[in-house]
Amino acid sequence: MYKRILTIQDISCVGQCSLTVALPIISACGVEAAVLPSAVLSTHTGGFKGFTFRDLTEDLPAISAHWTKEGITFDAFYTGYLGSTKQIQYVRDILNAHGNPGAKKIVDPAMADNGQLYYGFDAAFVESMKGLVAEADIVLPNITEASFLTGIEYKEVYDEAYVKSQLEALVKIGAKAVVLTGVSYKPETTGVVVYENGNYRYYEHKKIAQGCHGTGDVYASAFVGAITRGIETYEAAKIAADYTVKCIENTIGDAKHWYGVKLETALPFLVNEIEAKAK
Repeated sequence: MYKRILTIQDISCVGQCSLTVALPIISACGVEAAVLPSAVLSTHTGGFKGFTFRDLTEDLPAISAHWTKEGITFDAFYTGYLGSTKQIQYVRDILNAHGNPGAKKIVDPAMADNGQLYYGFDAAFVESMKGLVAEADIVLPNITEASFLTGIEYKEVYDEAYVKSQLEALVKIGAKAVVLTGVSYKPETTGVVVYENGNYRYYEHKKIAQGCHGTGDVYASAFVGAITRGIETYEAAKIAADYTVKCIENTIGDAKHWYGVKLETALPFLVNEIEAKAK
């Protein structure tokens, strides 16, 4: 069945993140990608100076109303970076108004990293994000975001018991399944933990020291594409991790491409993996 995803997040016109990442990756997975931009930026904020920014929060209700008139619905939803508590409430309304029966809600609570909230976010934003997470079929946090959402102290060094406590707490909030990213028990490796139906599964892969902007969006987009093609959660998490690593590997060594990863160069790998395992 040919399916359609709605992804809701900002557009950074240059920078290979958010919607400019989600659209090509989801499309390459063989899924129609519809977009709802929450804001438009000339570039992303990670290293560019003097970027422009236009908030589109007040456009969201009118867009949703038009879709209602047209009878437009979606088979899945994927939310990324959202800029305010008001925006989150609008997004919750949209997810509840435009889903086909069984439509999956996949939430990337993009709000924090390295033990800190992103600039401009506060405790009120975290509480609002909890409400969106509570309605999610699958939530895709990193360790920092999981800590803020659950109130469990953030740790840079941790064990499996700590990770399991985060996962169980996220499910108690309401998320049906969790894919926790950036879980590293050893310095030379990292990975993702999938918690679904009371079961934990860890996929470990090599850790690349060089960080790249936008890899969280690359990972989430590939995961969403795989899930929507009928691939089970753990296998989708694995495919997305391997694809993200290839994107980083294909970018290392090019100093001019500091602002993101060359995701296009690894799309053939992603397409092959999806087509081999899709139902």
